[in-house]
Amino acid sequence: MVGGLFGSDVAIDLGTANTLVYVKGRGVVLSEPSVVAINLRTDKVVAVGATAKSMIGRTPGDVVAVQPLKDGVIADFEVTEKMLSYFVRKTQPTRRLLRSLIGPRVVVCVPSGVTDVELRAVKEATESAGARQAYIIEEPLAAAIGAGLPVNEAEGCMVVDVGGGTSEVAVMSLGGIVTKSSVRIAGNDFDAAITGYIQREYKLAIGSQTAEQLKIELGSACPLEEEDEAEIRGRDLVEGLPKTITVTSEEIREAISMPLEAVVAAVRDTLDRTPPELASDVMDRGMILAGGGALLRHLDERLRRETGIPVHIAEDALSCVARGSGQFLEEIELYRGALVG
Repeated sequence: MVGGLFGSDVAIDLGTANTLVYVKGRGVVLSEPSVVAINLRTDKVVAVGATAKSMIGRTPGDVVAVQPLKDGVIADFEVTEKMLSYFVRKTQPTRRLLRSLIGPRVVVCVPSGVTDVELRAVKEATESAGARQAYIIEEPLAAAIGAGLPVNEAEGCMVVDVGGGTSEVAVMSLGGIVTKSSVRIAGNDFDAAITGYIQREYKLAIGSQTAEQLKIELGSACPLEEEDEAEIRGRDLVEGLPKTITVTSEEIREAISMPLEAVVAAVRDTLDRTPPELASDVMDRGMILAGGGALLRHLDERLRRETGIPVHIAEDALSCVARGSGQFLEEIELYRGALVG
């Protein structure tokens, strides 16, 4: 009966692009875009997640679809709180939710480069969303746990987590981060670079979802054996009319070259500051790629060429951080030293 007083504990990978929720004992049960649609007249939430994302660029004047997180941290506190409340409620079985008098314990992942103010905002938003206790863990550590790396041992483990708003690079040992780099350049910047390139080269305006689709279909970090192309539609900036053009994978690779180089530079910088013994461990074990950016074609090959270190893509890279934070939740005493703040 006492267990019924409490909601099911959850772990949340609160990402700029997507939010994943892990429920203790059930695994990852939810993965939705971090988007909220709000009616400006009533200040009421119209939709959250995938439904809200489909509204971007298609809403009437009194409804706006917003991403309340920017560069991996909270940009709009109130909207983030509403989004978290929605996701937490959605993951609690109705009967359990009706019986629960006290909210669940919640673990939230944050970028390793967050400030104290940003950290406090995440914790307060989580508690306001109904958590009885909020724990904070850094994303690279969660990714390493999710990838099955022995983070509590006296061995060096390296993770490169390329998300939507930030790219996290870290070398860990004995349950903590030894060296790290956190750059606020990631998947969304790739999309923005593609949008800018199409606008400059073709005088065509395209939406963020079209840019993301181009990145997924044509994007790569190295030349492809068979280059590809795709048709896209947008608005001609000269004539103001709809227009269709054909774009190649070489062009998309050129478009994302600058933000991609910033991610590679962060990896090199982290390795440069890694103690020799841990660097030797990383050379033996290799680095793990996680996050949505890990799915960019040949990113592992690019990093291997640039660093000379083996690179492995984590199994189910998109949910790696969520699974790691969930494992932290399941064995919280084992990883308590990894808590932030």
